[in-house]
Amino acid sequence: MDRIARRPRCSACVAVKRHTWALALGALLLVNAAGSAAHPDAGKVVTPAGSTLRVGTLNLQRCRAAPAWCGTLLRALDPAEAGAGSVAIHFEYYPHVAPGKSLGMLVATEGGPGYPATDSRDEYLALFRPLLGQRDLVIMDNRGTGQSGAIDCPALQTAATITVENVGACGRLLGPKAALYTTAFAADDLAAILDALAAGPIDLYGDSYGTYFAQVFTLRHPTRVRSIVLDGAYALDGPDYAWYPSYAPAMRDKFNIACRRDAACAQLPGTSLDHIAPALAQLRSAAFKAQGRDADGRLRSFTADATHLATVMYGSSPAYASVRELDAAARAFAAGDRAPLLRLMAETIVGVDSRDASQAPAKFSAGLAAAVMCHDPPQIFDMRLAPEERMADRDKVIAHRKRVAADTYAPFTIDEYRGMPLDYTFIDECVLWPVAPAAYPAGHAVPAAAVYPDIPALIISGELDNMTTTADGAAAAKRFAHARQLIVTNSFHVNALPHARSGCAAEIVRRFVATLEPGDTSCTQNVPEVRLLPQFARKVSELTPAHALPGNAAAPEQLRAVAAAVLSAGDVIARM
Repeated sequence: MDRIARRPRCSACVAVKRHTWALALGALLLVNAAGSAAHPDAGKVVTPAGSTLRVGTLNLQRCRAAPAWCGTLLRALDPAEAGAGSVAIHFEYYPHVAPGKSLGMLVATEGGPGYPATDSRDEYLALFRPLLGQRDLVIMDNRGTGQSGAIDCPALQTAATITVENVGACGRLLGPKAALYTTAFAADDLAAILDALAAGPIDLYGDSYGTYFAQVFTLRHPTRVRSIVLDGAYALDGPDYAWYPSYAPAMRDKFNIACRRDAACAQLPGTSLDHIAPALAQLRSAAFKAQGRDADGRLRSFTADATHLATVMYGSSPAYASVRELDAAARAFAAGDRAPLLRLMAETIVGVDSRDASQAPAKFSAGLAAAVMCHDPPQIFDMRLAPEERMADRDKVIAHRKRVAADTYAPFTIDEYRGMPLDYTFIDECVLWPVAPAAYPAGHAVPAAAVYPDIPALIISGELDNMTTTADGAAAAKRFAHARQLIVTNSFHVNALPHARSGCAAEIVRRFVATLEPGDTSCTQNVPEVRLLPQFARKVSELTPAHALPGNAAAPEQLRAVAAAVLSAGDVIARM
């Protein structure tokens, strides 16, 4: 698998959860709930007054945290073994608010794995708001996440650093249940909920890992999908898959493309990777203990070395700030000013940790993430081997890779890459995970003979996304007979949700769902380039004066002060 990608979280963004229109939606739901007659959609919805809504065979309750109806469906953990226990799958149902028959059901599914989809409800509601008058929406927490029995592996959930040892310990803690939290079982849970809701074919939207889930669901339940949108997508398998072959080329392109399009950077000799190379050489020859402040002003301690620079460049966190600043920060570092690069390193420590600050499994389950990652995608080693034998197999495979493809993660070595956080490098993460039972072998998310249905498919890729690359998106698009891949220029990971650099992809998604055609997509080429920081100056006198308009009589030193103010404001905005 190319990557089960984590959609980066922003603490400031999560804090601003409530959209004013959601209040209006809640009022409409109250009016709808107080209606008197059966719903005209083939008797699917009966809406009595009070706090219960009957949909299909389910009685739903008003949600406490959302203007929606909440339900649970009890599902066997193991469909082949009744004694394995059960899990209550939680979901939110948003009935259409306009009078008349529903035009269909939307389903949105989250990235991760490990995040509960219902915690991203505000983003999904914002995306689909114009369609919710005539369409219903379902958001489900996958088994093992959120309110669907979130897995809690305490050592993995709270450890300062994720290690192969605490990943393996989580697998042993789960025991025989470790193989029962896969994407396939979660997809079947959704199908069961749709059955209970008497839903017809759905319009399925997935972002990041949600694109993996969406493809698995579509392959397992092809007649249930009217259309599919994969936002930040990758295929389920492919050549050399376990090594993530598109990861490094996309990372290099991200910085080089941004530099080429920035007037000041483009005037410097060489590519952006050339500009960064001297700093990398210094970090390789003389790593050191360092401190830097993250975006919240907290002092972080770490080792400044080549691996930490790789984490900044591959981790894409903070995505915009790292691209905006790294070229200038690396040049400053090579010239003796370490502060800008150390700040990016400090910020990345926080940005690449998917776990919630509260360490609550219901906010992000590191155990579920490990269970999915260690069961569904192919690995570089044989998961049928016992962990001790698997480690030897891993070492043999990596030694061979160093001989035949040492530049897999260039400009970093394979060992420098392996030093990054395990849940971003992936190739070592599952070496100590327990062997899966014979009934549910690892690496078989879908049956080998599964065929992608011929349905309308829209694949959206960010041009500067090295988590789910444009090459990954193209590979996913090839699986569908009539897919359309859109590449959003100058954009990063996941582009139809509110944190994207442009509203373009969201408009196209809504049009695609409504008409099954993307329509005019020219806006994907009109996203502004990333304005790179030209330099990190220690003194105002080092800055180039701001450009004065005709008639402006400011002196050069005053225009330099203006430049400093504008650059400082840009620094803050880049972190918002």
